[in-house]
Amino acid sequence: MKIACYLPEQVFTNSDFEKEFPDWNAAKIEEKVGIRQRHIAGKEETALDMAYMAAVRVLSGEDKTKVDFILLCTQSPDYFLPTSACVLQEKLGLKTQTGALDYNLGCSGFIYGLALAKGLLAAGIASRILLIMSETYSKHMHPADRANRSIFGDGAAAMLLDLDDLPFIGTFELGTDGTGRDNLIVEAGAMRRSCIPNAQLIAKDDGSFQSPNHLYMNGPEIFNFTIDNVPGLVNSVLGKNHLSLEDISYVIFHQANKYMLEYLRKKIRIPIEKYHNNMLMTGNTVSATIPIAINECLDLGIINPGSKLLLVGFGVGYSWGAVVITWH
Repeated sequence: MKIACYLPEQVFTNSDFEKEFPDWNAAKIEEKVGIRQRHIAGKEETALDMAYMAAVRVLSGEDKTKVDFILLCTQSPDYFLPTSACVLQEKLGLKTQTGALDYNLGCSGFIYGLALAKGLLAAGIASRILLIMSETYSKHMHPADRANRSIFGDGAAAMLLDLDDLPFIGTFELGTDGTGRDNLIVEAGAMRRSCIPNAQLIAKDDGSFQSPNHLYMNGPEIFNFTIDNVPGLVNSVLGKNHLSLEDISYVIFHQANKYMLEYLRKKIRIPIEKYHNNMLMTGNTVSATIPIAINECLDLGIINPGSKLLLVGFGVGYSWGAVVITWH
């Protein structure tokens, strides 16, 4: 296993929010959501551009001819078609005997990507996979939507997986509940409902504004979904892997927001020394949060060869997933 990340150069701090919205306080934003700054993709910078940068970093020093599959998770693709993964194959100079596909998934995207990669490797369809998460949620948000703008950041992460990694990827628990689709959605812009010119702005109770063309998140409902499903998800995946929390070296959840993560930690009774929170300088980067957190833990020496990691993703869809991997 090898991992690398890319964060856009542009940074938007809580102090910048304070300048844009004088009635907001920088310190209170950090206290509430656990975020001090977030990286924002440039006007001409796309998820494909960021995926390329993360891929170049993870492929540094590697034999690119051995990569035979690209899995790219994004909910902000460059085009409806072709897939960004196909474009990325050419940009990276990978051989044409490389499978490539995009998959549209958000906060559980890294877990699902690991599951897809494990299946491709186990079935003998691929022998070395480039798994990439790249998100530019900032491009989905209305400029006046300060609630969501304070939470989400842009970022990308890439991981190399090969046949030698199979014994170190445990059993998965995955789930879906489409009844929650309207609680985190960009309603217009695709085939169900076209982008609406001059769409009416909708004032929200928190003082922000949204439109059907932009991201909408029902925070309370997302919170309720999370606390109702994640504790059972953790218990189930630990049972499938014949482990207990005591056997786990470190727990990395999707980095949603500080309050939600701390609530889950206490409810599941995860020791604080085993629990990671790295949103402070990056915000919620959607599918990229877990690999970005893993990368930070490696840099800090928190994760070492042999560490058992409980990885848990949850969010838009509704969708959720968890797995235990052993770092090596």
